[in-house]
Amino acid sequence: MIICIGAGPGDVGYLTQRGAELIRDADVVAGFEAVLNVVRSLIPDTARVISMGYRDQVEQLDKVAVEHHAGKKCVVVFMGDIHFSGFQYLERVERACGHPVESLPGISSAQILASRAKVCFDETTFITFHRRGDLEPFKRHLVHVLQDQRNAIVIPCPWDAARSFMPWHIAKYLIEQGIPASQPVEVWENLTRNEAEWHGTLAECAEREVSDMSIMLIRTMAPMASQIEPPPVPA
Repeated sequence: MIICIGAGPGDVGYLTQRGAELIRDADVVAGFEAVLNVVRSLIPDTARVISMGYRDQVEQLDKVAVEHHAGKKCVVVFMGDIHFSGFQYLERVERACGHPVESLPGISSAQILASRAKVCFDETTFITFHRRGDLEPFKRHLVHVLQDQRNAIVIPCPWDAARSFMPWHIAKYLIEQGIPASQPVEVWENLTRNEAEWHGTLAECAEREVSDMSIMLIRTMAPMASQIEPPPVPA
């Protein structure tokens, strides 16, 4: 058996009861070191722990696949919810195993942010840049979302200087694309742990660096008076 589970945004208290049960019953628990640290207290002493990073994840997932095919109960732990920013990682797990695997959703930082900031998902678009590959289509999508007067919850890309797209990069990009510099934005860090929140405008955000463990909320703006069609003049 192999199952991928979402471990929540950082506090083990946000792990689902089913997820905790699967970890306690596992023969093998695998994942990135930071995610394993979230669930470390639940991992049985008898379990094999397979830790990995961005550079060796393929090699380490191959080890998990060997254990899985040997009949061991394997759990691969993801931060947050698998289907928010972890889908590419899920695909790597499936490639290693050679077949589709079961997944158990978790609580995402986007859900926590929506709760903290009191925004409705029906009126909000979620976009993640925490992915490999070309970010340009997702950047354009973000611009269109804001032009359509919707809120946007955005997970930045923190990996390296060559392709990182952090909140200050995102703010500068949006201003360059014609989004008003006065657009209200919030940046939240370390949700469910040592939380920090910041409120300001895109212009202010463009000058402010934050940690990798950050998520943005860009709130919708009401149309300016000049953009509203005046009522017709009676004849």
